[in-house]
Amino acid sequence: MSHTMAASSFHLLHALLTRRRDPSHHSPTLKSWFFFLPTTLALTTSLLILLYISSTSNLFFVYPHNLANTAAASINREERARVSSRSSPKLPGFRKIPRFTDRDIVSEDPGISISNMDSHHGIHSVDKELFHDRDVFLENYKEMNRSLKVFVYPHSRDDPFANVLLPVDFEPGGNYASESYFKKNLYSSHFITEDPSTADLFFLPFSIARLRHDPRVGIDGIQDFIGNYIFNISRDYPYWNRSGGADHFYVACHSIGRTAMEKAVQVKNNAIQIVCTSSYYLSFYTAHKDASLPQIWPRQGNPPNLDRERCGKPFQYYSIHCSCLSITYFRSKLAFFAGSINSPVRQKLLQTWQNDSDITVHLGYLSTSYAEELLSSKFCLHVKGFEVNTARIGDALYYGCVPVIIANHYDLPFQDILNWKSFSIVVATLDIPLLKKILRSVSDSEYTELQKNVVKVRKHFQWHLLPVDYDAFYLVIYELWIRRSSSRINRFKYSPYLRW
Repeated sequence: MSHTMAASSFHLLHALLTRRRDPSHHSPTLKSWFFFLPTTLALTTSLLILLYISSTSNLFFVYPHNLANTAAASINREERARVSSRSSPKLPGFRKIPRFTDRDIVSEDPGISISNMDSHHGIHSVDKELFHDRDVFLENYKEMNRSLKVFVYPHSRDDPFANVLLPVDFEPGGNYASESYFKKNLYSSHFITEDPSTADLFFLPFSIARLRHDPRVGIDGIQDFIGNYIFNISRDYPYWNRSGGADHFYVACHSIGRTAMEKAVQVKNNAIQIVCTSSYYLSFYTAHKDASLPQIWPRQGNPPNLDRERCGKPFQYYSIHCSCLSITYFRSKLAFFAGSINSPVRQKLLQTWQNDSDITVHLGYLSTSYAEELLSSKFCLHVKGFEVNTARIGDALYYGCVPVIIANHYDLPFQDILNWKSFSIVVATLDIPLLKKILRSVSDSEYTELQKNVVKVRKHFQWHLLPVDYDAFYLVIYELWIRRSSSRINRFKYSPYLRW
């Protein structure tokens, strides 16, 4: 019986595949469609995959890691300023102001400045300009310091959640210190106003990291806490409702922050999110609206002295102390990475390079000094883990090591301000097998230029208990400055009857 049914089904299928739907019309048979449709789909998919690989990787075409000869690089200084000023919002009171000198912003050492670098025309030309447009940045920076005002929703020391809503009363430390440093710096800065009618921006002062560790809230209660907080300020104050939260911002460094706004959708959609987990691959983050907070492990004291002019040593050498009499060492390793293998990207790195003599990949804790490893390596790898962000970029810059960023979709910190091609190398995750080839292709002169800029830029990746001009705090404030609304909403005076 079953053999008869199988034979009948086979003959029926054969008839369907060979019969034309209309004998008088020369249309393709079903058999032809069954053959060509999957084949066409397979070829199309393969073509799209090849196009993606060719656009994000060097597997087929070797691109310079710094594209200095692009059309953008050919625009002269006046044209860049014109384009930039056209794209920047014009506010009432915005005016032309005197320029700072190169030395005011990029270097405390008289021998190092942007203007005195020699040009280079190698295949891997290093873009020497540290800023996308230094003149525009300096103009806006001074205007920002003059006019930007931030209102912080007030809370007292008696508030049950003062530990979450007020700055910490100790020096921040650890992996997520950037969040606490920013809040401490903001509260002590001249940007704060107690009159919300004059405010350009409104700060939501809750701390995601401290909410996570508060036993009354914890990971499972963060969404409800923030949802209730937004409900309360929108009920008790008029400022959230009039803009839908577009002139409000919060700061978070812990990765739990990316799901913290699920019950406060307006925060995710409208407010400015200053976060460490700044991946534009994630749905919660919008690059042009939100901004990246640098994840920096704070260290005491000044960074190691790497001044080749004063010590008479090439930049491949380093000195731990600020005296040239201290022992100097050669950066003998090509590249270095240490960390847990908690992502497919790191797994690929370990599989490819764990036994290599030039690229050092450590799994877990080091038996040697982490600082010594960074100081003895030319390139230090920032490799995506659970998230795109880690503190390794800040570590590399602090110890004068050129960062190599292997983290697709990472909206890098201060990318609106700094030209990352001038002090780092970005490598697609697909190019991990080509990593040594890419790094070896950087000439000595190119590496010297990269490391010069590392020394200049690291001051922008440092936190201080009291903010210092051009440090991490001021550059985060600048990111907020360029994201503020270009048109002032009709403001009214603060009423003492409107309280939290």
